[in-house]
Amino acid sequence: MNYVLPGSPGEVDFAALVSILDSLPEPRILMDTEYRIVTANKAYHEAFGCTDSIAGRLCYEVSHHFDRPCDQAGESCPLAQARRSGTPQRVLHLHHTPRGEEHVQVETSPIRDRAGRIRYFVETINVIRHASSRAASQGLVGRSAAFRRMLDRLVRAAPSEASVLLLGETGTGKELAARVVHEASHRHTGPFVAVDCSGLTETLFESELFGHEKGSFTGAAQRKIGLVEAARGGTLFLDEIGDVPPAMQMKLLRLLETNTFRRVGGIETLSADFRLVAATHRDLKAMVGAGTFRRDLYYRINTFPVHMPSLAERPDDIPLLATSLLERVDSQHARRFSPGALAWLAGRRYEGNIRELRNLVERATLMADGEVIEPAHFDDDETAVTAATADAFVVGDIIPLDALEERYLAWVRTRHGGERAPLAVKLGVSERTLFRKLSQLARPADARKAAEIQPKARRDNM
Repeated sequence: MNYVLPGSPGEVDFAALVSILDSLPEPRILMDTEYRIVTANKAYHEAFGCTDSIAGRLCYEVSHHFDRPCDQAGESCPLAQARRSGTPQRVLHLHHTPRGEEHVQVETSPIRDRAGRIRYFVETINVIRHASSRAASQGLVGRSAAFRRMLDRLVRAAPSEASVLLLGETGTGKELAARVVHEASHRHTGPFVAVDCSGLTETLFESELFGHEKGSFTGAAQRKIGLVEAARGGTLFLDEIGDVPPAMQMKLLRLLETNTFRRVGGIETLSADFRLVAATHRDLKAMVGAGTFRRDLYYRINTFPVHMPSLAERPDDIPLLATSLLERVDSQHARRFSPGALAWLAGRRYEGNIRELRNLVERATLMADGEVIEPAHFDDDETAVTAATADAFVVGDIIPLDALEERYLAWVRTRHGGERAPLAVKLGVSERTLFRKLSQLARPADARKAAEIQPKARRDNM
């Protein structure tokens, strides 16, 4: 949204401006060009339960508890971006609120006077209700940089009708991510229908997806409504779409291209009305090259790809995820992990990602008799072998080079606590390049930690 200040050139009618902001339903704050909050509208105070005025305070102090602008503390700053570009900018941030830190989508728009000069910025803040930065009994949970990049793409795609393709290793929470897209879309009142494409034969896949007429094959004693019909007005989630039988890929493509289908054994053409979210752990592009997945179907479903990070890409989230999973699977809700147990879980390598972590947590709840879960409650032959190799850097599948670099830097960062200069020498890059890469990789707290790994000579001269 573009704003022009009310009033004649050189004058500002603040009463009119505040009235405009107060009439808007979304939480908004007005800031000057130096990051200082001028006012907040009624919706902001209602949404965040603020009893004290925030006027006169710095936006990064209120939202992040930083002592410097976001872009100087390892975060993207929408105000700085909007000032440079002169256009609205949108980012996903972790904001401090009276309820604690929450994921919010922030859109910052410049406000110009009638002479065209930027005088203020208005910031619209919407809380992401479908993901938590704290332990939660349901939904997506995380706060790492990799998690927030994924969440940002999900919430950007949700309001549209674009097909979303979730890509990543098994056990990374693709169905939960698909539900976020559904619940944040205008179809959220409609059904969410999940189809597991793996293990379905050609005949069974067609019958499950499109339904069948009575007598269309042996055992078809009555008409069956297919999952495409069941998803009318909502979202159809095709999990493991890379396993769709080759003969069925053409029929699926026709469904997506024409929004029409016929039940097995039927002659009536029916209309479809759903939003598609698909997921796979397979390399579809390689399958297209090998001729095992249709090229035209690939480009039809790949409108908006979203990479689902593995636990190796978000190791800082493991204690938070473990605590959330404990709340979800344990019948004794008062139990907790000891610091040693959380450290053991955080240091382990997970080939099965969140699904494997959930199994470990549930197993520990069965082994523990008291209120505190200790490392010994996880221990068995399988986990002992895995833990022994947990310190190795392992990539289980072919991934993009930029993702490989991010994983490796995350692994290096957890194992190097010394000077930045020697680490840069080992990695074969300049110290400045290493700092920049760590800052891009890290969340705000970790960015500060990276900044503290200063060269010894520089510290000695301070």
